Amino acid sequence: MAEHTKRIPVQHIVGFVLSITLTLLAVWAALGSNLSTTWIIVSIMVLAVIQAGIQLFMFMHMTESESRNGHVPWNMMFHGFVLAAIVVAGSLFTMSFGHDHNGGEHNQQEQQEQHQQHSGH
Repeated sequence: MAEHTKRIPVQHIVGFVLSITLTLLAVWAALGSNLSTTWIIVSIMVLAVIQAGIQLFMFMHMTESESRNGHVPWNMMFHGFVLAAIVVAGSLFTMSFGHDHNGGEHNQQEQQEQHQQHSGH
């Protein structure tokens, strides 16, 4: 009869508690603190990087050298990081320099007003 060993996943519990704590700190920084907007954004970014590191080492098996099918976790994580960086950079670029619907109409109205002023004189 196979002996069943009940192991408590201490590493997962510690990672979970740390992740919840960092999330609550980010919520407090955004909603309950008197920090300026710049410091709120910086603190949330720092907390997010720390939480990503915790989740990589506690849950994503970053300490293993090679998985059963021959993939190295660092290689897969690097590709995931590059893909996430491209998505974030593309989103920021689109939000910063995207198409402006109101600016075009506003410019047309200004041009019409200038044309009417010049034609009236």
